[in-house]
Amino acid sequence: MMAQTITKATRESFGEALCEMAQSDPDIVVLDADLSAATKTSIFAKEYPERFVNCGIAEANMIGVAAGLAAAGKKPVAASFAMFATGRAFEQIRNSVAYPELNVKIAGSHAGISTGEDGATHQCIEDIAIMRAIPGMVVLNPADHWEMKEATKAALRYRGPVYIRLGRLAVDSFNDPETYHFEWGKGITLNEGSDITVIATGLCVLEAKKAVEELLKEGYSVRLINIHTIKPIDREIIIKAAKETGRIITVEEHNVIGGLADAVCEVTSSECPVPVRRIGVYDRFGYSGPAKELLDIFGLTAPNIKKVILEELKK
Repeated sequence: MMAQTITKATRESFGEALCEMAQSDPDIVVLDADLSAATKTSIFAKEYPERFVNCGIAEANMIGVAAGLAAAGKKPVAASFAMFATGRAFEQIRNSVAYPELNVKIAGSHAGISTGEDGATHQCIEDIAIMRAIPGMVVLNPADHWEMKEATKAALRYRGPVYIRLGRLAVDSFNDPETYHFEWGKGITLNEGSDITVIATGLCVLEAKKAVEELLKEGYSVRLINIHTIKPIDREIIIKAAKETGRIITVEEHNVIGGLADAVCEVTSSECPVPVRRIGVYDRFGYSGPAKELLDIFGLTAPNIKKVILEELKK
């Protein structure tokens, strides 16, 4: 029997996981750039105030502090909005964390179009591309409450730099905590199929799942894969899908340049060239508006995903 659905933003799931891990690991420390109420590191701050540092609106400095703590043997987690964590602090992440291979976890909250009314300046659609390009950086983009909790715990156990993408919008959980297993760098086949493959990540997995479930009822055979680890990406599951279904659709709340779509295309082009159609943000900025309406406008909800799948199936 499927577990009860939990509707929760993955940023909140992240905050809960930090607290759970901190109970048995005194080396975990959390830093935030004066956004703890939004990133949900406030959950950790309340439980472990002596291990929480508000670095102020100074993301570059925050990453420098995190690097110093890691060099001293601590396990720092540095959080801010994705736009500022990966954009404003890029140089410090590259040179002070990734280059010396320090054990720092970077959490980017409020990523993608679903940041909503905050508008284009805060709707980060480039963070995955930025972090993917840094040598040695692991990039995680969990899809629901249970996956985020397990991914966060796995990141804290891992020794090395990791970027975790957090969502602002509350989403329904679809994984069952009794059976769910997070495996580093391994995609998850949510549904087998032979006609076409849909590969989704983050918030878009649930929307893709809704679309695929409707198509299954209509007699189509659609494979659905959840990619929670963008880097290192699961080459095996992608190649298998390409060989067995012959065509792929990617779905992501990110610029189609540099994100999941490009990661998938890098695999298929060298191993098993097949047509890949991209659903995502097509090289444009977002704008202010209700999150759910923006997702619909940008084609990131189930109705458009279903429409695109049907277009590809009819080719």
